[in-house]
Amino acid sequence: MYLVIVGAGDIGIPLIDIATRSGNEVVVIENDPERADRVAGEYDCLILNDDATAHEALIDAGIGNADALISTTDRDPTNIMVCLLAQEHEVPNIVSVVHDPQHMNVFRQIGVNTMENPQELIAQYLYRAVARPAIVDYMRIGEEAEVFEIQVTDNAPIAGKTLIEADDGGLLSDDVLIVAIEREGEDPPITPKGRTRIEAGDLVTVYSAFGAEPELTDVFGHPEDRLR
Repeated sequence: MYLVIVGAGDIGIPLIDIATRSGNEVVVIENDPERADRVAGEYDCLILNDDATAHEALIDAGIGNADALISTTDRDPTNIMVCLLAQEHEVPNIVSVVHDPQHMNVFRQIGVNTMENPQELIAQYLYRAVARPAIVDYMRIGEEAEVFEIQVTDNAPIAGKTLIEADDGGLLSDDVLIVAIEREGEDPPITPKGRTRIEAGDLVTVYSAFGAEPELTDVFGHPEDRLR
């Protein structure tokens, strides 16, 4: 893809790293000279030390050829202006960070894909890592549902059982699905069926309509979450 990334700060830098390592053609617009120089010295991409809210800067970045624009600055008004200018050039995919939840409706009204308050998301993730150590990784879906990864312990009630046996034994409700299993020596991950047996040591990806409640993590052998 041809990507235009606006901002080379705490969010922009990791994004630039991922985008360039993935083989994309990347142009970065950063108005801070020191940040622009740092990116230019570390990443294989074109750096423009300019103000992205200036129409000429976007034209210099080749906005007319861009497959996507991602605005990552720490100021919502700047991100809004950049996105509006990108829309004038009919960029197919426009994405922006939103720092103030009160501004979310503005971004929705102009039809921009958003990531809301990344600092708060990071804080929630870090808190979850402390409060629920059994959860390796997770993603919230809607208000309550979650997809999460969890390791099956030796003493887990589900260890050694097939999914059919786990269902018959009441270990997994109808609102819970095991969607993938990572097992040592198996590549790619296993897509489980009814007769797939869960083994101790498996890293399972679980969908739960009610989230990763302690009653559910108990099934995979993690009573420690209940004690927190």
